[in-house]
Amino acid sequence: MVKIIGAGLAGCEAAWYLANKGIKIKLYEMRTKKNTPAHQTGDFAELVCSNSLRSEDINNAAGLIKEELKMFNSLIMEAAYLNRVKAGSSLAVDRNGFSKYITNKIKNHPNIEFINDEVTKIDTDEYTIIAAGPLVSDELFISIKELFGMDYLHFFDAVAPIVDASSINYQIAYLKSRYDKGEAAYLNCPMTKEEYTIFYNELINAKVVKQKDFENNIFEGCMPVEVMAKRGFETLTYGPLKPVGLEIDDNKPYAIVQLRQDDFSASMYNIVGFQTHLTFKEQLRVIRLIPGLENAKIIRYGVMHRNSYIESPKLLNNGYQVIKYPKIFVAGQLSGVEGYIESTGSGLVAAINMYEYQKKGFIKPLPKETMLGAMANFIGTPNNNFVPMNANFGLIPELSFKHKKKERKELYSKRALKKLNEYKEALL
Repeated sequence: MVKIIGAGLAGCEAAWYLANKGIKIKLYEMRTKKNTPAHQTGDFAELVCSNSLRSEDINNAAGLIKEELKMFNSLIMEAAYLNRVKAGSSLAVDRNGFSKYITNKIKNHPNIEFINDEVTKIDTDEYTIIAAGPLVSDELFISIKELFGMDYLHFFDAVAPIVDASSINYQIAYLKSRYDKGEAAYLNCPMTKEEYTIFYNELINAKVVKQKDFENNIFEGCMPVEVMAKRGFETLTYGPLKPVGLEIDDNKPYAIVQLRQDDFSASMYNIVGFQTHLTFKEQLRVIRLIPGLENAKIIRYGVMHRNSYIESPKLLNNGYQVIKYPKIFVAGQLSGVEGYIESTGSGLVAAINMYEYQKKGFIKPLPKETMLGAMANFIGTPNNNFVPMNANFGLIPELSFKHKKKERKELYSKRALKKLNEYKEALL
């Protein structure tokens, strides 16, 4: 039997792998008995921030992880493809359908017992995967802190607003994907320099929710738009509001705000890259300065919340196993990986190694030439400046032969899938 704490992406992926291997699972999830500052429902694997799982391109780090997950019949990937919505070359999902599908599959698996309760203590004699997520309850995190003898580590994360599709001005907003890559799936709200200047000045001077000491501890990948804007007038035009590749009638706007479909029926749109910590009143006021959103109705406002993680390089090996307590594994963003797909991957890798440890008494780390293995290797390698990390090709060992730079990522991907296939065959 394995106890899994948390029914997020990592916990569900771990539970699915182990249950399909014949292992009995007790899956604990405290929602809806006790909610977090960011979750909206009690469904499993709820996507709190964006509804995008990022690029599908296999020569992209996020795309490669997806291919690797599919090789292990990933439940998360299955749910994503069954609930996908238009997003050009990215994989985005109807977040409600996605979560409900996973919830149903997990609750109806004969080897998984779901327990709707909060876990506040860790028993080091129980086989356990801690996948409580970055919004782990204070009580459990204190217990983890005491168990590992670690400092309290966290960063702050922000969520983008969602607008009602019926409130968008379609005479201004137009459908187009950047560089016409993939199906035209993003709504684009163009700005002239004059319009952007007004928007920019109001954005950087808008009121934010008071948050003690958050400014110096924000994860770069989810930087609030108002914080990013204060770095310089043109910062946003080289970031989330970049107009390149989104020309309309041969005219290039000075800036572009993109909207991504958030549900099957296209009744809701997520404002891409617009994570924010503005007050709700200010969010509405500033968003309505965007051409095409002058009458916007906000269905869900942006919020900011604390994300917690452990100092994994001092505590875990490259199989997400706690070195001091080998029956305990830590997966998901609590382990220091960052992102939906990365969290899912850590849950799979922790489950593979939990199974190997239970059956053979030792773990079997994935090849570090794979993206899943490279992420696990990053987590388990000593690092005095450890911070959460997204998947990237910089984590993978360099190629040992001469090659053209433009072919490098493709060669990385081919090598990764070959190595993973060999690893998978060796598990049988």
